[in-house]
Amino acid sequence: MTRLRAAAGRGLAKVTGQALGPYQSAVVRIGFSATWLFFLLREFPHRRELYGPDGPWSWDLAHRLTDSNEAFSVLMWSDSTLWFELVYAVSVLASVLLMLGWRTRTSAVVFMVGVLSLQNRSVFMGDGGDNVIHLMAIYLVLTRCGRVWSLDARRAALRAGSGAGSGVGAGRDVAGPVLWGVLGLVLAYGAVSGRFTAGWLAAFAAVWVVLGLWWTVERHEPEGEGRAVLDVLANLLHNAGMLVIMAEVCLIYATAGWYKIQGSRWQDGTALYYPLRLDYFTPWPALSGVLAGSGVLVMLLSYGTVAVQVAFPFTLFNRRIKNVLLAAMMLEHAGIAVLLGLPFFSMAMIAADAVFLPTGFLVWLGAGASGRVGWGLGRGRGLGRGRRGGAGAADAEVVPVAVPVQAGPGGG
Repeated sequence: MTRLRAAAGRGLAKVTGQALGPYQSAVVRIGFSATWLFFLLREFPHRRELYGPDGPWSWDLAHRLTDSNEAFSVLMWSDSTLWFELVYAVSVLASVLLMLGWRTRTSAVVFMVGVLSLQNRSVFMGDGGDNVIHLMAIYLVLTRCGRVWSLDARRAALRAGSGAGSGVGAGRDVAGPVLWGVLGLVLAYGAVSGRFTAGWLAAFAAVWVVLGLWWTVERHEPEGEGRAVLDVLANLLHNAGMLVIMAEVCLIYATAGWYKIQGSRWQDGTALYYPLRLDYFTPWPALSGVLAGSGVLVMLLSYGTVAVQVAFPFTLFNRRIKNVLLAAMMLEHAGIAVLLGLPFFSMAMIAADAVFLPTGFLVWLGAGASGRVGWGLGRGRGLGRGRRGGAGAADAEVVPVAVPVQAGPGGG
């Protein structure tokens, strides 16, 4: 009993004292924001047909649907073309800022608003990848995804290196209060005009108040009890969000695999043959024809897809097997992107899979990409060493770091 209590105490201290999986949350942040950004840029010439006033799903129909299911979309605030263009532009900008990790708390919220607004405007334009982005955009708001590989982390490291700290003498922060004020005005307008449902109004108001409270405490009491309490709550929320993301990925693969098992085409190993013969899914007809022409290869890929998807959730406690299946699933999605012409679906699924990547691999990958300089790698200018201990065990599955990345309401 004593050992059990001690283990429970250690587990509670770890969950409350550390934002677990900082590299995993960072790569998920980068992956999903990049996927949505590339999609918006690619569809920019067709944006009005997809989500705007020229689409077959009219504004009136969308308004009736969102009223019935209480879905959130700021595009329902006005049917003006100018308003649509502004929302689309802000969505692009938020994707860029979140990918770079600038004021990640604020940019994550604005990113979520952009995703929900556009997708809920035209619900019939999406696919499975859009559904994943829809969910992950909400979950990212819960996480401290700017702890590493972000401009927030880089700014905090430079500040710590110069000895400026994060308190009253840290210098004047202009961007944070300005962002907080602008979001407050938008929130106030939506509340007064009745644009929000009660649930969404409460959620956005809570986020806005927390952002302001965090900045105030960080500014005037960076080492006090108030900051410690906020850190504990933020760590709990972050770790819960990461757990939800992992559970969501497991649920996606488990349901996909078990539904495939029930299909006759998957049972006889011919399921992949048919999409490879559809003109809509053959950007490379010659390559698809060669693959579809081999019955053995089609059978192996069909059975292999089902086996990997069904088995993956059961391998999470065996690191080696999990990593092998994870690599297989990522290769599978890369093949879907090339062979079936579904790049954004594949990018979204690979970004979701990345939550299970080993920390050691991510540190090595980041070091190679950045030339081992800055950007939140464990060896870069104090970014791997924080107030609660270092991130030294690079071979661990989840490595805690405690970087003070709170430079205003938009910090990470």
